[in-house]
Amino acid sequence: MERAEQLGLDLVEVSPNSRPPVCRIMDFGKYKYEVAKKDRQAKKRQHSFQLKEMRFRPKIDDHDFEFKTKHVRNFLESGSKVKVFVMFRGREMAYQEYGRQVLDRVIEDLKDVGTVESAPKMEGRNMNMLMAPRPEVMKKLKQKQEQKARDKSVEPGAEVEPDVEDDDVDIDDLDIDDIDDENETEDSNA
Repeated sequence: MERAEQLGLDLVEVSPNSRPPVCRIMDFGKYKYEVAKKDRQAKKRQHSFQLKEMRFRPKIDDHDFEFKTKHVRNFLESGSKVKVFVMFRGREMAYQEYGRQVLDRVIEDLKDVGTVESAPKMEGRNMNMLMAPRPEVMKKLKQKQEQKARDKSVEPGAEVEPDVEDDDVDIDDLDIDDIDDENETEDSNA
């Protein structure tokens, strides 16, 4: 304890349950800062995803099917996993093959952006399956995020050259009389 005070550091109990208890002399504030910094770095590297859900019915119409499938496609392209399920009611439970056909259509329509992570299976009155984005889709998403981060990292005070197209006109080159003449011809044509 005296040695820690002489060095201007803290005596920290590292392992209180061991026999004898283990203590270290260190700067506790610096230690807490480094631990917090490691946690922040680990959190940055951690890949997080959202689980979205889309409900279908066994007797779904074509337009409704396309509409819901389009939303599932958007979810997969944004990097989310999607739980797709068909809900059965009443006598529909006797015709589970119709629900299976709906899920097979979803798989077929979305095979370019998603893969089936868990095959369709019955759970109570629902037939569920889990779809995840394909690795190529995740790679594109990561590239977009990196590009967005690079675009954001441009300093706010720095001047950026705007993209100039051929039909862009510089304001200094314009003659006010030319603009008035153009407006008069448009009015006469109308």
